[in-house]
Amino acid sequence: MTDLAHNLQTARTKIVATVGPSSNSRQLLSDLTTLGVDVFRINMAHGSPEQHAQTVATIHEVSIALHRPVGILADLSGPKIRLGQLAEDPVHCELDAEFFFIRGKVATRPMELVSNYPHLLDELDIGNRLALADGTVGLVVEEKQPDHLRCRVVLPGILRSRQGINLPGVKLSVPSMTHTDLEHARWAAQQDVDFVGLSFVRSAADIKRLKDTLHQHGSDAWVVAKIEKPEALENLTSIVLAADVVMVARGDLGVETDVAEMPIAQKRIIKTCNLHARPVIVATQMLDSMQHSNRPTRAEATDVANAILDGADACMLSGETAIGEFPRESVTMMGQIMQFTEQTLEESSHSEPVAPPVIGVHPITSATVLGAGVIAKRLHAKLVVLATLSGRSALAKSTQRDFVPTIAVSDSPSILRRITLFWGVTPVLGLSSLSNEDLSAFINEWGSQTGLLTRGDRVVIVTGSGLVPSANNQVVVHEVEGVGG
Repeated sequence: MTDLAHNLQTARTKIVATVGPSSNSRQLLSDLTTLGVDVFRINMAHGSPEQHAQTVATIHEVSIALHRPVGILADLSGPKIRLGQLAEDPVHCELDAEFFFIRGKVATRPMELVSNYPHLLDELDIGNRLALADGTVGLVVEEKQPDHLRCRVVLPGILRSRQGINLPGVKLSVPSMTHTDLEHARWAAQQDVDFVGLSFVRSAADIKRLKDTLHQHGSDAWVVAKIEKPEALENLTSIVLAADVVMVARGDLGVETDVAEMPIAQKRIIKTCNLHARPVIVATQMLDSMQHSNRPTRAEATDVANAILDGADACMLSGETAIGEFPRESVTMMGQIMQFTEQTLEESSHSEPVAPPVIGVHPITSATVLGAGVIAKRLHAKLVVLATLSGRSALAKSTQRDFVPTIAVSDSPSILRRITLFWGVTPVLGLSSLSNEDLSAFINEWGSQTGLLTRGDRVVIVTGSGLVPSANNQVVVHEVEGVGG
C-alpha cells in the first residue's frame, strides 16, 4: 500500500501528537506520521526556540519524504501562574494545615509559598480558593494582610516547586499574552507554522490580538483558542466565532471549573464549534495511562470514542507522545479507537449530508459542496475530489460529516497542511487549477498509484468554472477509465 493510500484509509478524525523527548527524532516523527498523526504540537512552554526550529525543519523533511502533508501547531504557554521555589521540596500539605503566601520568588520557611505572579496577594480575597498541582491540592484564603495571605488546606496533597496555580472564579488582571508569548508568536510567524495555540483565552479580543501580531509578521497561521477558563465558557460563542480552531483544554479547564461539570462543558464546546463550523480538538489525558503502559484503560478508550461521537474533529495526545514510554502504541491505539467508532457512526448514518453555513466560505461554494455530498451518497461514489485554492471548500465538506472518502487537491503546501485538521478530508498535492479533463486524468493517475480506484468507479469532482469569482460552482461526475482490470 502506498503512503497516499494508507493516508486515505486512516481515521477521519484527526490525530494531534505533542512532540517531546520521546518523539523528537526524525525516525520517531516519521513512524508517528506513518501511523496516523496529522498535526504535531510543539509546546512552547518547554525547550528553546532553536530546538523548536530544528523540530519544525525535521517535520517538514518527514512530510516531504512520506508525500504526506503534516500540520504544525505552536502552542503558546500563556500566563501560567506557578509556585516559586519552596523551602522544602516537596512539601506535604495536611488537611486544615496553614500555609502563607508571601511576596517574593523564594520561600525561606516550610509553611511559606511564593509565586511567579507579583500581583497574586493583591488580587485574591478572603474566601477565594486556590487549586495547586493540577488540582490535587486545595487551599482557601482565610486572612489577607499587605505582606501575606493566610490559607488553610481543604484538599491535602503534595506540592513541589514551580507547580501550577489555578484560581477558580478569580478575575485576574494578567494579560492573555505575556512578553514571552509575543516573542514566541513572532517566532512562529517566521517559522511558517500552520496553527498557533492561545492559552487561557477569556474573550474574542484576546484572539484578535494574537491574529494582529501574526499578520504584522507576515503569517496567516490559524489561531487555536484553548478553552480553559470559566470566562471562556461565559463568552464561548464570541470566542468560537473569532477563532479559526478551538481546543477543549481539559487540563486547566478541569481545575478552573468543577470537575463534575467537565463532561457537559466538553459537549457544549463541541456543539458550539459544530454549529459555527469551527474545527475542534479535544485534549488532555485522553490515553494518559499509556505514558507507562502499552494499553489504555477502558475508561480512556471510552473517552476517545465519546469525543468522536460528540463531534470532535481531532483528538490530542500530550504526555503520551511527548514523554511517554509508548508513543507509537499510543498513536496506533488512538487510530484504532477512532476507526471503530467511525465505523459505528457510518453504519447508523442514513440521512443525506447536512452542513452549517461556514463563515468565510462563499455561499455558492457551500451549496455546491453540499450538493456534491448528496450526489456522491446517492451514486455510491468511491471518492469526492475537491480542487481548492484556499481550503475553504474542504472546510465546508468537513462540516457535512459524511463517510464518502474525500481528498482536497491543491498546489499550496501551506493550504494542504491546514487541511490536515479537517475531519474526513485528506490533503493531496496537485494542481488545483486544472481543467475538468486534466483533473479527471489526474484522478485516474492518482487512483492507479494508490490502488484505490478501479475501472468504472464513480468520482464526484468539485471545481470552479470561472463564471463565479472565488467560488467552486461546478460538480462533475467522473467514471474512472484505464485503471485496474
